[in-house]
Amino acid sequence: MKADVYNLEGTAGRKVDLPHQFDEEVREEIIRRAVLSDESMGYQPQGPYKWAGTETSAQYRGRKGAYGSLKNRGQAMLPREVRPKGLMGKVRRIPSAPGGRRAHPPKPEKKIVENINKKEYKKALLSAIAATAHPELVAARGHAYAGAAPIVFEDALERLKKTKDVINALKLVVGKDLERAKNGRKARSGIRSRKAGTKTPKSALIVVSGGDILKSARNIAGVDVVSVEKLKVKDLAPGTHAGRLTVYTEAALKKIGEM
Repeated sequence: MKADVYNLEGTAGRKVDLPHQFDEEVREEIIRRAVLSDESMGYQPQGPYKWAGTETSAQYRGRKGAYGSLKNRGQAMLPREVRPKGLMGKVRRIPSAPGGRRAHPPKPEKKIVENINKKEYKKALLSAIAATAHPELVAARGHAYAGAAPIVFEDALERLKKTKDVINALKLVVGKDLERAKNGRKARSGIRSRKAGTKTPKSALIVVSGGDILKSARNIAGVDVVSVEKLKVKDLAPGTHAGRLTVYTEAALKKIGEM
């Protein structure tokens, strides 16, 4: 299996052999499971302070023979603050009281990470890499690209230090998809915050072995850049849908072949 190698001028002068990983079978069910596992790793545990609402002197005095009992006094027999001379203060501790604990709060010890076997995740990663070489899967994801897949650039792409140079190089090959992501930004529905107020479609993923492009390409709308060592299934299949439009460098393909 071969692929054209593009230079920074957007012309394909030669071909390169793709590693055997691109011949793997595309297993969408395993890819979906691995993506959900990747996403669960970023969940933030939620839960209140362990002793929230209970750090008070309030105590329940409902027994008839208890000192300062509330029985037969015309008051609700609820936990109340202890005051001098056996007097009772405000109701505390219970969920219906001001400053009381929550009735059924989320528990921080709840298991929220979906684990996956190492061999199964490796199989999913190889399957997601192979899916990037299927043009029909790339088109099914909605990418505005009709050429051959995957896209391979020479290693000079990794050494670009300016964002405009990266855009100019990618525009010659995947320019329509970059415009689709840039023009497809829209306000997120529902209650919006300053941090997550807009939603941007996913465009090309750039897989490299290293270099200055890790910084120069990270601010392009819809474009993600990642090194081979940190490549995850969720990068190759956002939203559990395999076949993302992916740009590889020759050095990255060499490292993938050694996986």
